[in-house]
Amino acid sequence: MNSPPILIWFRNDLRLIDNPALKKAYEISNELNTKILCVYIFEDYKKFAFKTGSASKWWLKKSLLNFDLELSNLDKNKSDLSSLKLFQGNPKNIFFYLIDKLKIKILIWNKRYETEGYQRDINLKKILEIKNLKVMTFDGSTLVEPSKVVGKKNQRLKIFTAYKNSLIKNHKIPKPLQKPNNLAIFKQINGTINLNHIKKNEKWTGKFNEIWQVGEKYALKKFNHFLKNKINLYNFNRDFIFVDGTSKLSPHLHFGEISPKFIWHKIIKNSFEDNNYGEQAFLSEIIWRDFATNLMLLFPNLNFENMKSSFNNFNWINNLENFQKWKLGETGYPLIDASMKQLWETGWMHNRARMIVASFLTKHLLINWQFGADWFHDTLVDADTAVNYSSWQWVAGCGADAAPFFRIFNPITQGKKFDKSGVFIKKYIKTLSNLDENNIHQPQNSKLKLNYPMPIVDHNFARKRALTNFYKLKKNL
Repeated sequence: MNSPPILIWFRNDLRLIDNPALKKAYEISNELNTKILCVYIFEDYKKFAFKTGSASKWWLKKSLLNFDLELSNLDKNKSDLSSLKLFQGNPKNIFFYLIDKLKIKILIWNKRYETEGYQRDINLKKILEIKNLKVMTFDGSTLVEPSKVVGKKNQRLKIFTAYKNSLIKNHKIPKPLQKPNNLAIFKQINGTINLNHIKKNEKWTGKFNEIWQVGEKYALKKFNHFLKNKINLYNFNRDFIFVDGTSKLSPHLHFGEISPKFIWHKIIKNSFEDNNYGEQAFLSEIIWRDFATNLMLLFPNLNFENMKSSFNNFNWINNLENFQKWKLGETGYPLIDASMKQLWETGWMHNRARMIVASFLTKHLLINWQFGADWFHDTLVDADTAVNYSSWQWVAGCGADAAPFFRIFNPITQGKKFDKSGVFIKKYIKTLSNLDENNIHQPQNSKLKLNYPMPIVDHNFARKRALTNFYKLKKNL
């Protein structure tokens, strides 16, 4: 094998099964009788939303370690050298260094769609092709490339229902690819950094070790458990915060440890309509991830700009003291506080709880959605940029396909509806553990002496204030 190696660039696709870039590298490697150089780059970004958040760094470090082991297990020539070479800096400079040193002629990667990385990839591909290098790119993170999901007039779609219907009716989801039987991995070069480069808050993220198992094999194990035990009742159980009724696959999807196409074909019957309600509800969530990616392509600045420009003149208050109390789970509303504590303690939050705490921040406290979205980006292990920021805009009412602003969750009634007995609340707020369901959602009414704060804002007052501000905005348009 004297031919130059094929370079494959891994990003949010840390898996062996259904990895089109890896599959193509494997095929060319066999055809040309050459080896594969596996590369991961720690890139620098300008915007906070495209940088790896603190919680995500914990996950990424473990995911890279596990992926390196999985690659090594497939290597034809076993050795103690790492299979995945880690670099830091500008991909263009790193690639030209490797091209010059190893005479590389073929580079392969799966596409990504976050704004800065997406544009960087387009520019990089052009530069490399001008140098007569062969660059091959694939879609490895969505069911269908978002630009291909269009309406009857070939227009791009900004409404989820229309996007979902078009995807289901007009597209055949490609079947997932098998993992390679073996790989000839090029290891005779060192990366410029190692995993110790990932600096994370061990005091905070250390507890995640007891909660999460990271890597492709655990993603597959978790998915299989979900299929056997939870999916049939998913449409019913997913909203009840105290029930373990969701898949918790979001961080695995975010880092590409399992692919949406793989999930789709494990669930889908002959057609979407042939699946039961639980299966359909879960598949709709997988489509929602594609839709969020579609929105980021249509609104490249959705991480900091309102998709509805009318909200540019909204009268946010942005009280930093209240924002701090929201982050710490000290608002005086048990469901809000328990949800924020769940986020801090686990790096994850139930989806229903995410909507409720986002509504509280943006509508009860009138704090700009970007404050909350940035906090989630830093503290969630599944901090997908498109999903996170588009979801915050959806709740705040300023998204392209948004819930109406006047939909203001009452945190007390939401608690009674989705955590009636307070099982979830008591798990994260120990001082309320002795309250019954009559008092758990309004502990201030209890006769017990509790070390728990009064509400930082009255619900009725906050609702009226939010609606007044919203109607002022509409009036001035």
